[in-house]
Amino acid sequence: MLVAFTISPMGNDNPDGSVHDAVAAAVKVVRESGLPNETNSMFTNIEGSWDECMAVIHDACAAVAAVAPRVSLVLKADIRPGRSGEMKAKLDRLEVALDKLATPGA
Repeated sequence: MLVAFTISPMGNDNPDGSVHDAVAAAVKVVRESGLPNETNSMFTNIEGSWDECMAVIHDACAAVAAVAPRVSLVLKADIRPGRSGEMKAKLDRLEVALDKLATPGA
């Protein structure tokens, strides 16, 4: 399965509202998990079994909860049994489709 998620502290003491330190604690958990992952400016994506992904998300939430009184979690999952390597494969298929659109008559 692929999971895109974001974890953010609520109620922090940073006067500018910045959350990067708490988010860094969550991303550290993800990166140390050993699961395929990537982080962009809005979400972190991971790939693994249901149990593996949910355990990592749980632990990442706990890392944020250690520094904030409240935690917000948003996630989206693509559950497709029997598949792996989809974090890259989905993008490869997209690029092929885009190439077809760019090449008239292909």
